[in-house]
Amino acid sequence: MCPFPEEKEINFKCKCLLREKEQKIGKGSLSCLRQEANCCCIRGVFLFHICKPSDPHFRSLSLPIPLVGPMRVEFSEPVNLDMVRKGNPQLGMGGRYKPNDCVALQKVAIIIPFRNRGEHLKYWLHYLHPILQRQQLDYGIYVIQQDGEGTFNRAKLLNVGYVEALKEYDYDCFVFSDVDIIPMDDRNTYKCSSQPRHLSVSMDKLPYKQYFGGVSAMSKEQFQKINGFPNNYWGWGGEDDDIFNRLVFQGMKISRPSGDMGKCRMIRHSRDKKNEPNPQRFRRISHTRQTMKTDGIKSLSYKVVDIEKDLLYTQITVDIGKAH
Repeated sequence: MCPFPEEKEINFKCKCLLREKEQKIGKGSLSCLRQEANCCCIRGVFLFHICKPSDPHFRSLSLPIPLVGPMRVEFSEPVNLDMVRKGNPQLGMGGRYKPNDCVALQKVAIIIPFRNRGEHLKYWLHYLHPILQRQQLDYGIYVIQQDGEGTFNRAKLLNVGYVEALKEYDYDCFVFSDVDIIPMDDRNTYKCSSQPRHLSVSMDKLPYKQYFGGVSAMSKEQFQKINGFPNNYWGWGGEDDDIFNRLVFQGMKISRPSGDMGKCRMIRHSRDKKNEPNPQRFRRISHTRQTMKTDGIKSLSYKVVDIEKDLLYTQITVDIGKAH
């Protein structure tokens, strides 16, 4: 019998009804059944239910999720993308995937801000595609590459990814991920919840409780409510604090997995050129309440330079202008 969840990150109660239903579906066929919440008990850990069976007769049932839990993540051996492609035969062009045996409850776009990190992207694709497929997500991978050698603007690239992904598919959940962060536990589900979710909670440690960087997830409604991300943070730092402020000002709270489940590994690297600390970040952060209504998706401007469709990802190269 599955225990009731005690983890803080689980916001709903899940009742496991195997004893009552096992004669109808076969003993041991399912981990637990969905009643009032979308969750499932896997190896003693409660997860929000991700996927409903495609057969209408089983629409009210939860499928067992083939997760493995803690994983070893290494960066010592180079990654061959041809091998990654061969290892993910179910992918569609552009890094698209849908589970075959069920209908995913969310359509997830994973947005990666990018420039000059080809080796990091190889590791990310190598590890994340199998994880996301085990999590039974209906997902697409969008690598948003900043054109030129000007000052990097992470948050604006994430805004671009949001807009461009919606041109291709009716996504309702958006995971924003740095290319150098790999989850070490596949129970850390890349999906959205009733509150914005910070997924990369335990690399070394959180710099401070307001941190919302690395990997985070927001529903379409949550993202629109804060007018997306700020466009005016050029260089390193500040945008995560601005985003955190936007969420707080709109009455939202950040949910997180436990430290063990949310553990990630970061690929160590030196700071990129043209991504120096933003000298204006502290002044801009102090004015978030005044600027968030006008600085964001509503004011976003950019030009698409190129779109490349690989089996593993969609790469969109964009001109986002220059720092000012």
